[in-house]
Amino acid sequence: MSRGFARGDILIRGARIYGEGEPQDVLISDGEIRAIGAGLGAPEGAEVIEAAGQVLLPGFVDLHTHLREPGREDTETIESGSSAAALGGYTAVFAMANTSPVADSVVITDHVWRRGQEVGLVDVHPVGAVTVGLEGKQLAEMATMASGIGKVKMFSDDGHCVYDPLIMRRALEYSSALGVLIAQHAEEPRLTVGAVAHEGPTAARLGLAGWPRAAEESIVARDALLARDAGARVHICHASTAGTVELMKWARGQGISITAEVTPHHLLLDDSRLETYDAVNRVNPPLREPSDIAALRQGLADGVIDCVATDHAPHAEQDKCCEFSAARPGMLGLETALAIVAQTMVATGLLDWRGVARVMSERPAEIVGLSDQGRPIAVGEPANLTLVDPDREWTVRAPELASIAQNSPFDAMTFGARVTTTLLRGRVTVRDGKVRA
Repeated sequence: MSRGFARGDILIRGARIYGEGEPQDVLISDGEIRAIGAGLGAPEGAEVIEAAGQVLLPGFVDLHTHLREPGREDTETIESGSSAAALGGYTAVFAMANTSPVADSVVITDHVWRRGQEVGLVDVHPVGAVTVGLEGKQLAEMATMASGIGKVKMFSDDGHCVYDPLIMRRALEYSSALGVLIAQHAEEPRLTVGAVAHEGPTAARLGLAGWPRAAEESIVARDALLARDAGARVHICHASTAGTVELMKWARGQGISITAEVTPHHLLLDDSRLETYDAVNRVNPPLREPSDIAALRQGLADGVIDCVATDHAPHAEQDKCCEFSAARPGMLGLETALAIVAQTMVATGLLDWRGVARVMSERPAEIVGLSDQGRPIAVGEPANLTLVDPDREWTVRAPELASIAQNSPFDAMTFGARVTTTLLRGRVTVRDGKVRA
């Protein structure tokens, strides 16, 4: 059973909906928005949240997160990851399949779904593996996972590329018949043997093996063509290069059903971070050059890149505090995502707050077909909501984050916006920056 959250009447007083116009009150009852307007009265016994002009947005949806359960509960659990997600303004997350054991069977995907419901802080949707054991050789039983209790909507071998074009084509054909989505980790493995850093002047100077942009872009191009021929949809995980943005433009121009996400760290950090050899900055795909960052930001603003996804990847201290080339790739991302999007996209004028709702809530929900998430803030809609203080300056302290792991490259960085309150179907999961236990 899920936690016994109270779900009575709630009045959010004085919120700027999508950051637009004058502050409005929002009355929530039985998990739905019941009224919107100025000067609404609070029903007897209602919880009143004083927004004081904060921005009210639909709850965020993360298409790409690693919760590590089952198998690596020393780095993250569904409970700790759900806490991090709720603190970041998320009401739904998609948990990748590279657990131990791999989520390549209905037993594992149903467990992830059930455990997420027990915790009850966010909807945790399991991602099923495309291939058995993530080995790229044999398709997993996608239909069984899609019809299980977890109702798997997306399949990915993330962490590994489905590199065999025949296997990928069969997966796309199968997914089209099932009405599910294949999400590809775009990395031609023969081009990245031993690679740990973006192939460029920084890696050359530091003596780090280079990871070419073509390793990503060649798979993006290939899979666009495979999706075209299969009449299927394909989603590109963690786009990281200017070339991928151009390929997305080309594919869309051909009428190919292809979508893509970008991570917060690829919107903010470049490969100059590697100068210290601190393995907290090792990630897959690697941090790229400033020209790639500029292209990704513009692509996100233009809708060529559809959405932001965190690729939240907790790791134990021993897997990061080691030689750079030996470190596990990945970074924490759930609690800092909104702050980074605000800094890189809103403060720069590339997006307004309605645009943030599009890339962090509406579009990701559309991509995977979540009917109750990413909905408009309107009467009769589910109350999956987040309040953002656009002027709340705060400094990231990795030991204070909700995740068990502490591998945040944003530790000690100061940002200028923060989520303060999150509601899941009218239940307050976070208030004043604290998880509602």
